Amino acid sequence: MTAVALRDGESPEHLLTRFRQAVQRDGILREIKQRRHFIPKSERRRIARAKAARRRRRAKRTSAA
Repeated sequence: MTAVALRDGESPEHLLTRFRQAVQRDGILREIKQRRHFIPKSERRRIARAKAARRRRRAKRTSAA
């Protein structure tokens, strides 16, 4: 569970901003969105392979330019 402590002289608005940043950094919302629908392990592997191939193509394109 993500928690942030109030610092001395910190406004509640800034505390909320730090909390949102911590949630984003921890990937909590991304995980919740992924868990909305069941995706079989084979499908997750296929998606991961496609993402890796896309990253390789992009890296190759930027290094060649």
